[in-house]
Amino acid sequence: MVANEVKELAKETARATEDISRKILVIQQDAGGAVEAIRAITRVVGQISAAQGTIASAVEEQTATTSEINRNLTEAVSSVSEISQNVAGVATAVNETTRGATDTQQAAMELARMAAALQDLVHQFRYEGPAPSGHRRPQGRGRHPGVHRRALVPNGVG
Repeated sequence: MVANEVKELAKETARATEDISRKILVIQQDAGGAVEAIRAITRVVGQISAAQGTIASAVEEQTATTSEINRNLTEAVSSVSEISQNVAGVATAVNETTRGATDTQQAAMELARMAAALQDLVHQFRYEGPAPSGHRRPQGRGRHPGVHRRALVPNGVG
């Protein structure tokens, strides 16, 4: 019986050894798969790192572009403010010019009215000039003897 038991024990040992060998083979295959997965992960991490560098560069460029846009907008706002002030100045000048033109027109109309009134007054007088040639008028007795006097006299008189 001992021989049978030893035989049986040897068979069980062989089966256990075979089972262990299969398990070691599976573990080795799994370890190989794990190594391959780690290599793949390492490649992906490398790609992510490269992409992260590209992204960081793009973000830096975007920041510079945004700063430039901000500077340009600030200049544009300043220019718009300056233009607005200039337009306001022009509007004020236009108003003052219009007011001046209106005042000038009113003054011209007043001068025309005064000229017409003066014309009416002048028409109320006639001009007496020097006598026709060959006819000498008596010389004046005033300050300038020998000077022919001219005078405006009212119409209808003399």
